[in-house]
Amino acid sequence: MTELTGRRVAAIFVGGFGIIISVNLALAFNAVRSFPGLEVANSYVASQSFQDRRDAQEALGWRVDASYDGEQVHVAVLDASGDHAPAENLSVHIARPTEARDDQDLTLTDGSARLDLARGTWRLDIAATAPDGTAFAQAITLRVAP
Repeated sequence: MTELTGRRVAAIFVGGFGIIISVNLALAFNAVRSFPGLEVANSYVASQSFQDRRDAQEALGWRVDASYDGEQVHVAVLDASGDHAPAENLSVHIARPTEARDDQDLTLTDGSARLDLARGTWRLDIAATAPDGTAFAQAITLRVAP
C-alpha cells in the first residue's frame, strides 16, 4: 500500500466534490429544461377570485369520469345525480405533468378521442361552461400502465 500524501488527499477531495457538483448540475439542467412553465401569468391576481370561482363550481355538483382503455380517452362530465351534465364549450387538453412536448388538445366524439398514449402519468385538463355561465374546470391524473 502506498503512502497517503497531501496531494493524494487533495485529489480525492477535488474528485469527490467534482462528481457531486457535476451530478447536481446535470439534474438541475434537466429539471429546468423539462418544466413547462407557469400555470397562470400572475398568481396573486388569480388568487383574488379563486374562492368565489371554486364555490360556484362546487355548487354545480359536477364531476368528471375519465379513463384510458389503451386506444381511446373517455371523458364524461356528470351532474350530481350521475347524468350527463349540460356542459357547453367543453375543451379537453392532455399533457405530461412535467413537460410540454406531448401536449395535445382533444376533439371528443361521443365522449371519446382515439389516442395513443405512452406509458406513465398524464394530466387531463377539462374546461366547460354551465348554462348559467359558471366556469367549470378540473384536472384529472391518468396513469397508463405498460
